[in-house]
Amino acid sequence: MQKFFTIEKTSQGKARAGELTTDHGKIQTPIFMPVGTVASVKTVHQRELKEDIKAQIILGNTYHLYLRPGMDTMQEAGGLHQFMNWDLPILTDSGGFQVFSLASSRKMSEEGARFKSHIDGSYHMFSPEKSMEIQRQIGADIFMAFDECVAYPCEYNQAKSSMELTHRWLKRCIDWTENNPELYGHKQRLFPIVQGSTYSDLRKISAQVIAEAGAEGNAIGGLSVGEPEEEMYRITDEVTDILPKEKPRYLMGVGTPWNILESIGLGIDMMDCVMPTRNARNAMLFTWKGVMNMKNEKWKKDFSPLDEFGTSFVDREYSKAYVRHLFVSKEYLAKQIASIHNLAFYLDLVKVAREHILAGDFYEWKNSVVPVLRQRL
Repeated sequence: MQKFFTIEKTSQGKARAGELTTDHGKIQTPIFMPVGTVASVKTVHQRELKEDIKAQIILGNTYHLYLRPGMDTMQEAGGLHQFMNWDLPILTDSGGFQVFSLASSRKMSEEGARFKSHIDGSYHMFSPEKSMEIQRQIGADIFMAFDECVAYPCEYNQAKSSMELTHRWLKRCIDWTENNPELYGHKQRLFPIVQGSTYSDLRKISAQVIAEAGAEGNAIGGLSVGEPEEEMYRITDEVTDILPKEKPRYLMGVGTPWNILESIGLGIDMMDCVMPTRNARNAMLFTWKGVMNMKNEKWKKDFSPLDEFGTSFVDREYSKAYVRHLFVSKEYLAKQIASIHNLAFYLDLVKVAREHILAGDFYEWKNSVVPVLRQRL
């Protein structure tokens, strides 16, 4: 059987270039994963994702897909790959973060989380077993253990008890997974999640527990929830020191282009975030020269290509002036163009980062490019 994760080269620090092998194809790491919450990456066709953006893996959301279209429809379709006509790898989250974000309408217990649907107000229960069952029915190549994510800032004792609950839930997730076969004829891989807020001792304990679980890959959750960037980097650095080097590490919900490069430098292989599409819909474009607000007056008569360094067709075919006009006129096409651009940029960013890891000069390159990426144009 082919190895799930191989490391091709490690840079002079922790950054590494590798390859994940799933039944739906190979993924070159480090990789950014576009978020397809409800079986759709907002405003973007699957064909564009594959051919123009060059996405190698996308995310689906357990909580949202459970509520709509529901698991009866999902199973009848043959799983999420068939349902959305996407034949490359998919990762699903556990629903834990969405349940966490419903703070006003959920109740936590040892058994799991009882929550109220944001759609119709109906009540539902997510236990570790239920999250595993739903993710089996969705059929993602990589799926996440059910965890509790705490807010920032968080009291120490709350972070500790939440982390311990996540660890107890992990055992239940593993037990369920081992006793219930895959549904669609392809291998699913379970990733547990390190928690512990911004407390170093808790994060180190959690990383040790997660490492000892022996999963094929591991995730770091509970970051990028409002803490300062320096805290996120510090915790990531401490956790990647403990998580097994030979297994992929997934930093959940991160982030800006500079967050991504810094995280790669700390030994992260996989990242996801709604930022490229969410910010695109609000007229913010990320480029190799910096950040552009497409509603700014300065673009009104700029007829140069949207992004001369861009890799997608929108960068060549549309001008800055035209895209500004679409945003000012509140045309839907503006959001589509911007979303394709941002996602293509994010995928190009990790591709170029990978090239520099392979070339052996990643850190010098990163340190030179991060200040440029951060500047406002």
